Amino acid sequence: MTRMDTGRPIALVTGASRGIGRAIAAELGSTHHVLVGGRDAAAVDAVVAALPSAEPFVADLTSDLLPSVPDRLDVLVLSAGVEDGGTIAETPGETWRRVFEVNVFSIAALLRATLPSLRAAGGLVVAINSGSGLSSGAGGGVYSGSKFALRALTDALREEERANGVRVTSIHPGRVDTDMQRALVAREGHEYDAGYTITPEMVAATVRVAVDLPSTGMVEALTVRPVRRR
Repeated sequence: MTRMDTGRPIALVTGASRGIGRAIAAELGSTHHVLVGGRDAAAVDAVVAALPSAEPFVADLTSDLLPSVPDRLDVLVLSAGVEDGGTIAETPGETWRRVFEVNVFSIAALLRATLPSLRAAGGLVVAINSGSGLSSGAGGGVYSGSKFALRALTDALREEERANGVRVTSIHPGRVDTDMQRALVAREGHEYDAGYTITPEMVAATVRVAVDLPSTGMVEALTVRPVRRR
């Protein structure tokens, strides 16, 4: 990957080709040089073309082969993730392993790869978790389990990296108007109503709060949910 010396701080956003990740890339694009993360090169390139300063970061985060990262990384936004699973009795082990591979294990691997660059910049890690990372219910054990694990990972990382100047923020959105949410509501058997959701741009606005806070402070966790609740 060819890096551009733009003078801007650098932000890597995973899952940035659609949904929440794309909204975050657009929000940070006004101030940062954005490394646009995603698996689909064409979709990533479309986002890159729409930003004032950006370049692609095309990768399958579950593989062992990741693109190189810059020596200094100011912001890492962990937005890539999957939602799947049903009841404990009905969900096969393969589904559990796939969800945890994407939502937990690949994140741990990316953090290992980027922490030296984050330490060099006194950078910020923002994990896009979920309301499901705070509570669970019937049929939600797989996804919630992975998000509880992600919360444990980010809580531990926050304490481990304080002395290195790396800050860690966990953001827990409620239902967000995305393709993933539409698929989930369909699986639940409900009629989709966007009035019970927030927009990806609202989540991006909470990321901006964490990013803009002076480096002597840290937003440890934020929850943003729709006013209307089912």
